[in-house]
Amino acid sequence: MASSSASEQDGIDRRYMAAALRLSRKHLGLTSTNPAVGTLIVRDDGNGPVIVGRGVTAIGGRPHAEAEALAEAGELARGATAYVTLEPCAHHGRTPPCANALVTAGITRVVGAASDPDPRVSGKGYAILRGAGIEVKEGVLAREAADQLAGYMNRSMRKRPEVILKLALSADGMIGRRGEGQIGITGEIARRQVHVMRAECDAILIGIGTAIADDPELTVRLPGLRTRSPARIVLDRLARLPATSKLARSAGDVPMLVAACSEGHAAKRAELERAGVKFLATETYDGRVALPELLEDLGNQGMSRIIVEGGADTARAFLDEGLVDRIALFYGPEAIGADGIAAPIGRDHIPAGFELVREARFGEDSFAEWIREI
Repeated sequence: MASSSASEQDGIDRRYMAAALRLSRKHLGLTSTNPAVGTLIVRDDGNGPVIVGRGVTAIGGRPHAEAEALAEAGELARGATAYVTLEPCAHHGRTPPCANALVTAGITRVVGAASDPDPRVSGKGYAILRGAGIEVKEGVLAREAADQLAGYMNRSMRKRPEVILKLALSADGMIGRRGEGQIGITGEIARRQVHVMRAECDAILIGIGTAIADDPELTVRLPGLRTRSPARIVLDRLARLPATSKLARSAGDVPMLVAACSEGHAAKRAELERAGVKFLATETYDGRVALPELLEDLGNQGMSRIIVEGGADTARAFLDEGLVDRIALFYGPEAIGADGIAAPIGRDHIPAGFELVREARFGEDSFAEWIREI
């Protein structure tokens, strides 16, 4: 009977942790330097478990999810279980750590998913809870939580954002047709999925070649998510982005950043600045923007997730430098043919160290996603 009861509790814990993970996605990409964490307060007064408090890290990073959930639960938190997608913080600022707040609220059991790599927290949050006599169960849906928190994990451990390489490929492995600029490879459902991915990131990055050839806007164009458009970044060593481009003309509405080096054209730079474009001071290595240094600077600005969308040269540069952490490939059903631009990557040549974690279909298009361990 005991083993059956334990198995039943495991099922309950996984169910509520999955719900907490879904909740945490609500603010993914909106919590600045802090991770988007979900917390549920669940109590069982004899008629089965009931959620009495919900919390997700607030926009901008504070209050933390635990504080939000405890505030909603109030006195109902006493004797309840807290489900947290990341180990509760243990370091003092102006407000007490979340681990202490859970103790003070009278929580008697904490179920955690991912461990926090931050040395100020790692293991210490759980130690505070156990020291207060709270039962702690770690590692429930830890893999799923680490996948969702990969941006925060990367910035904590590698001191740079997670880099997501997203490409749309034709059935014969092409990403475009020479001389035609942007062409449609995937259908509407897949394109909508890309907009969801954008909404959960801090920035979208492309190369200057793609910016000039395609003149994209790189915003989120889904109903209800238009305000979730992340910053746009163009690798533009010589500041060649036209001031008449959609990117420059929309700089007043959505942040537009150009990674340019000191040798960039001064007059063009001044024209872009008048349009509201901001510049990222970058270094040159082998005639290109030095990517590791750029990513380090973006991490220092609080960015945790960056999606690289184009083109082939930019994708290859990130791959060659070993800076890609997640690969997201959308495949359309049609072939492009001999005049196509070959993708630098595909299902049959994924770099070593990556593991397939997700496959899906969006209309007539297929999708596959790989990640590498942090």
